Amino acid sequence: MGKRELDFMQIAVNLSKKGMEEEKGGPFGAIVVKGDEVVGQGFNSVLEYNDPTAHAEVMAIRDACKRLNSFQLEGCEIYTSCEPCPMCLGAIYWARPDKIYYANDRKDAADAGFDDSFIYEEISLPVSKRSIPMYQIDNKEALESFINWKRKVNKTNY
Repeated sequence: MGKRELDFMQIAVNLSKKGMEEEKGGPFGAIVVKGDEVVGQGFNSVLEYNDPTAHAEVMAIRDACKRLNSFQLEGCEIYTSCEPCPMCLGAIYWARPDKIYYANDRKDAADAGFDDSFIYEEISLPVSKRSIPMYQIDNKEALESFINWKRKVNKTNY
């Protein structure tokens, strides 16, 4: 890695320390970079907002999208102090950045008490075998919404 990547990673690591020290949440920080500019940043804010989705990467993505006035992060890179959890990885893929850089990996996170292995396992299970029961309820109107979306001429795809 070059100096540029190391410098940006240090910003993410500093955010992880800040959020933890301020009792906002766990030791996770992330930034979104476009070119050589930080366009979004966040740290884990689960405790601050009582929101289990307020992970560092999600907060950084929200910040960047607001600043860029876009729901896509094409042309951007994400620097995060830890390998993204399954939820954050999903959010990152939906945001479509060009690259992801991370410091700690999922084993380091598990050793610190943030073990996501059960989620990775759950995702690979058939719906009927997951630990939280899931039931499909047939609803014609729900399916109609998808049919109408497919027919919609002036839609914005994402």
